[in-house]
Amino acid sequence: MLKGPSYYDPIKHPERALDRREIVLGQMIKDGIVPQDSVDFVRADSLRIMSMDSDFRVGIAPHFVEWVRQQLLKKAEQYGFDVYRDGLQVYTTLDSRMQRNANRAVDEHFPVFQAVFDSTWDWREHPDILQDNVDKTIRETDAYRKARNSTQRDSIIQFYASDQTFTDSVKHKTQNIEVGFVAVNPHTGHILAMVGGRDFRNFRYGLNHVTQIRRQPGSAFKPFVYTVAIDNGTPVTYEIQNQPVTIPMPDGTRWTPENYDKSVGGRFTLRDGVRFSINLVTVRAILEIAPAKQVAEYANRMGIRSRIPPYESIALGSVEVMPLDLVSSYGVYANEGVLVSPIAILRIEDKDGNVIEQNTPEKSEVLSKETAYIMTDLMKGVVNSGTGYRGVRAFYTGPAAGKTGTTNDYGDAWFVGFTPHIVAGAWVGFDDNRIKFRSSEGQGGRAAAPVWARFMQYTYEDPSIALPFESFNQPDGVIDDTICVETKKKAREWCPEKTT
Repeated sequence: MLKGPSYYDPIKHPERALDRREIVLGQMIKDGIVPQDSVDFVRADSLRIMSMDSDFRVGIAPHFVEWVRQQLLKKAEQYGFDVYRDGLQVYTTLDSRMQRNANRAVDEHFPVFQAVFDSTWDWREHPDILQDNVDKTIRETDAYRKARNSTQRDSIIQFYASDQTFTDSVKHKTQNIEVGFVAVNPHTGHILAMVGGRDFRNFRYGLNHVTQIRRQPGSAFKPFVYTVAIDNGTPVTYEIQNQPVTIPMPDGTRWTPENYDKSVGGRFTLRDGVRFSINLVTVRAILEIAPAKQVAEYANRMGIRSRIPPYESIALGSVEVMPLDLVSSYGVYANEGVLVSPIAILRIEDKDGNVIEQNTPEKSEVLSKETAYIMTDLMKGVVNSGTGYRGVRAFYTGPAAGKTGTTNDYGDAWFVGFTPHIVAGAWVGFDDNRIKFRSSEGQGGRAAAPVWARFMQYTYEDPSIALPFESFNQPDGVIDDTICVETKKKAREWCPEKTT
């Protein structure tokens, strides 16, 4: 335990904290734990405090603010202004009420979820991961970067490596479950809320997990397959065999996908393929009715900016995507087939109020209203009775559609969903993607969907926002029909169980 944590509080008593540091470093030299030159470089690394009043504590949305700042720095060269000195007035799309709701959703979901993971993770089973992260963290210190030769660098490595407190802090940071959450107005492209990481009060030490990572989306990519199938004229009652298949890949290997629960057998409609996220049905769909090349083209057209190789494995989300891109692409369904590029900056004015830049989002029709609505209807099944039901309906009961996503061995968990007014998505995982959840707790429906659902609950219950509970608008070109569950054909009067 630290000696005198109140007396040596570095915020209240920085001089005492520095004096105490000198005593500890001196004792470490005396005991032969570290050499003198290593201590000299550590002393050169100034005492830094991250307080709630720090410049890095940028309101309630630091990741969003930093992302805007980076955009302004790029525009500074174009317009010739100084971001820090010219008294600019920058108007953004952020809704502070929704941002607080997003922060609250993250704060409430993760403590118990993190504790469950911590109880299953044993660093003794992963010494290579720990060593890699210790080495990486040491190389990021000021002392290491300022070292003038290999001898000094080796001494600094020895110093930090012998510090158990340092190693423990690396363990804590590395096994910290991360999150990227973003909410967008699908009709205007306005980014309403953004949480780029768990520790959004100390964000300078981490990534923005909305805009700075690319991860495999797993089953959250499947809607693109079914969108192509629907656009190609395939009815939602079309049945596909739930049987194994082996596919030769371009590198000469053979790919044999499996369902999550290893199940096989039976035939499933497109509706049930989406609702229950059946891998073999989706893979066979890309072979039979939604060619991989067409799926890749649709995904790019709908807002995915990653390069997508036209291989059948993309059916299960083998391509890496940015969370903001995936959320934006789902906005196409909520906006009746129209893609609206997400924006954060509405207007930039100089100190005298003259407009330097006025932004309007780019819009393009990429799907028909009918296809967008049919896909919305399929994804309503995910939250009403499918893989997203428990995670969503435990918190939010209004009209919604979406899709869960989980990658191999529970490495990444996703939920992307939308209402008639908001499209939002949550990615949950680890900065070191070798660290994975140890059980089904890492599924998208459990790890990510509750974040989305809590946000929607708080937002729709907020009287100051006053969003109505509205159903999705069904276009005239889509006609409901009653289907017999047993035959998957149009129901007649003696059908025992019917659906639409």
